[in-house]
Amino acid sequence: MPGFRMENFDASLSTYFRAWLGPRDTRVKGWFLLDNYIPTFVCSVIYLLIVWLGPKYMKNRQPFSCRGILVVYNLGLTLLSLYMFYELVTGVWEGKYNFFCQGTRSAGESDMKIIQVLWWYYFSKLIEFMDTFFFILRKNNHQITVLHVYHHASMLNIWWFVMNWVPCGHSYFGATLNSFIHVLMYSYYGLSSVPSMRPYLWWKKYITQGQLIQFVLTIIQTSCGVLWPCSFPLGWLYFQIGYMISLIALFTNFYIQTYNKKGASRRRDHLKDHLNGSATVVNGHTNTFSSLENNVKPRKQRKD
Repeated sequence: MPGFRMENFDASLSTYFRAWLGPRDTRVKGWFLLDNYIPTFVCSVIYLLIVWLGPKYMKNRQPFSCRGILVVYNLGLTLLSLYMFYELVTGVWEGKYNFFCQGTRSAGESDMKIIQVLWWYYFSKLIEFMDTFFFILRKNNHQITVLHVYHHASMLNIWWFVMNWVPCGHSYFGATLNSFIHVLMYSYYGLSSVPSMRPYLWWKKYITQGQLIQFVLTIIQTSCGVLWPCSFPLGWLYFQIGYMISLIALFTNFYIQTYNKKGASRRRDHLKDHLNGSATVVNGHTNTFSSLENNVKPRKQRKD
């Protein structure tokens, strides 16, 4: 019986993908991590293993602060997200992309610009695995939820397929909105890593609202490609609509659990304090450094 050979497995996998999805886009041939699916899959498996084993390893150990590296990490992702947003907007403008439906081979050099930026978008999803690793190192295990792991693990894999089959055209819209949201989100978390800035950071709730708006707008724009089709494959559009619906369901549940229920709990506590003839001060800003700084309360959960 012949032994297992990785190159044979890669060839079989590529044949299966071609049969299911059609021919791959040759414009990304030879690009880092894109020639075969194995590296992306392995990175995802390692990520899930760390999610499972990391908290066990840290259980009887002191949490790490990571404050300095968090400032640098969040600043770096803020700048990368700003770069991607700018380049995508200018690329779409220069290529005169059609909002309702845009094929993958209809804008010449602008398509190549979009492809290059979307590769960075794909790669950023690998970098963002560090979000979870920092939670583990700082023992903020309550933030490693189903939503958090599902979103991080799925995005890297989805975008490997996007980059190999539909790396431009109608694929640009969700990535553009998400890059803009990430500028706001990672700048927020970068600032929240500086203790003196935390009392002035009040817009976390609105970032989550922006994420939900992003998903709804992506569904609307994707649906336009279904209603007024062009050369962009319909199967990808249907998949994106389904994926966005799953994110809306999970993020809505997170929003209700995090904000509505906490708000109701605070109102009940406030009423109880008045009935008892006392008053308490509720700190509207929270953060995730409580395990190392006892005078600061934990921050609301980060879910993207």
